[in-house]
Amino acid sequence: MSQDKQFYSTFFAIMGGLFVLMIVLIIIASNLTSEVTEYAPDDVVIENIKPVGQVNVAGESSPAPAPAAAAAAEPAAAAGPRSGEQVYTASCAACHGTGVAGAPKFGDAAAWAPRAAKGIDGLLASATNGLNAMPPRGTCMDCSDDELKAAIEYMVSNSR
Repeated sequence: MSQDKQFYSTFFAIMGGLFVLMIVLIIIASNLTSEVTEYAPDDVVIENIKPVGQVNVAGESSPAPAPAAAAAAEPAAAAGPRSGEQVYTASCAACHGTGVAGAPKFGDAAAWAPRAAKGIDGLLASATNGLNAMPPRGTCMDCSDDELKAAIEYMVSNSR
């Protein structure tokens, strides 16, 4: 029994010493960190953490775009509608060029024949609403209906 008493007294003495040491370290740490001033990042840090872009929602006021962003947007708007070939190359070729997920391949007359039988307006409705694995408007969210129609006509006319 004396061994147990000696163990407990040694154990509690060590634990008490560690507790006192912990309190002393907490007091020292709080004194050292209480004098820290507010961090003011420099211009490099601000440049590195600025947002890449911004989301503009129709009907909500938003800050004026940066001059570079406004200049980049102007040529696209001034260029006018894209041709069917341009839309196909930019948005449709990824799937229709290789036949991904059952998409009819560009130039494959057998695959396009039953689809062409629906007519251009039927194909435009399928492209606008999406069909099977194809999402609505394909991968061209900024295409007008006329541009989609031109792309469909381009694919159908080159698959006969």
